[in-house]
Amino acid sequence: MPVRDDQTGREPATPRLGPADLGAAPGERATLVQFSSAFCQPCRATRRVLADVAAMVDGVAHVEIDAEARLDLVRALGVRGTPTTLVLDADGREVRRATGQPRRADVIAALGAALCGPGARSDGP
Repeated sequence: MPVRDDQTGREPATPRLGPADLGAAPGERATLVQFSSAFCQPCRATRRVLADVAAMVDGVAHVEIDAEARLDLVRALGVRGTPTTLVLDADGREVRRATGQPRRADVIAALGAALCGPGARSDGP
């Protein structure tokens, strides 16, 4: 069931995250955004998994954000712990979210939703 805005009764707009929010250029087709903290052991393993998957797929970027340095963004997006991974589509909209150390297969499946979902850009076969 979709979440509704209490005042308008409509679904709230999904925020777009761009270079200013991410502190880096997003991927042309999708972006894997990782919120990490300095002493988080699972964050290191998550970094490796996301970087490997991003390297496998053209047009996909991996951006790591220090949660403590970007508390404004953490609060705005409702990030509750680290590591938290957001999968953004080509327009910078969140299509999937996971907390904890992800499995490579799950990241690939979530990335598929960003690449094949509504608004996904196709540059050919």
